[in-house]
Amino acid sequence: VSTQSTGGLVKVTNGQAFIYADSTTISSGSGRAAVRLESYNYFSQGLFVIDLKHMPHGCGTWPAFWLLGDNWPNQGEIDIIEGVNEQNYDQTTLHTSNGCDMSQEPSGSFSGNWQKGTAGNNATNCYVHAANQYDNQGCSINDGYGNYGASLNNIGGGVFATQWYSGAIKTWFFTHSNTPADLINNNPNPANWGKPVANFALGSQCSSSHFGPQRIIIDLTFCGDWAGSVFGQDCPNKGSCTSYVQNNPSAFKDAYWQINYVKVFQ
Repeated sequence: VSTQSTGGLVKVTNGQAFIYADSTTISSGSGRAAVRLESYNYFSQGLFVIDLKHMPHGCGTWPAFWLLGDNWPNQGEIDIIEGVNEQNYDQTTLHTSNGCDMSQEPSGSFSGNWQKGTAGNNATNCYVHAANQYDNQGCSINDGYGNYGASLNNIGGGVFATQWYSGAIKTWFFTHSNTPADLINNNPNPANWGKPVANFALGSQCSSSHFGPQRIIIDLTFCGDWAGSVFGQDCPNKGSCTSYVQNNPSAFKDAYWQINYVKVFQ
């Protein structure tokens, strides 16, 4: 990406990429200037790793590191890092066409917890219009508290690694002090990493054909269907999400990505 083409919101300093949102001007319309980066290349399976020093957080924010197929939802979507407002836990989520169900996934195969659907049920159906789930909720796992937003930044960031192969999609989170040596040395072996925080088996209950070639995306959205819909409960006494984002530029000084690296192993 050309740093000039992003209005100064993307910078590379000492080998780290900084991706900012505008935090100095009152917005003339809804939202606020920010950046969405997409890979030129498409990937069909692999090990996707991002090492973060800092990620966006704050009321009105909706940052994500994710994979997306062109023909949505038929080619699938894999959300690796995602949350809203001042959330302090990451959610790993799959979004698919009909016929991808994770209800048979043993709870002992991962350390996270299923998010809840509309009736308090586990959100284990990846179909974007699944019954008893919020529209486009997908199958979603809470990866554990402390690995997202301000909580992640307070520990100096960490490493997220997602393995996608014909048999499963799995995600691990590591603090910098417990990142596996094989990953640090660019010779990763997920079989030695212990239980993942999220595990989605692919096979008879969810064919791997639900996931086509994917692009890597790093972005920051404001308000929208998710951050906007829960803004009142997450950020009380701040008015509407749209107005808050538009009129409070200094509130977004921490709404930036600081990335040590993104790597794909295939």
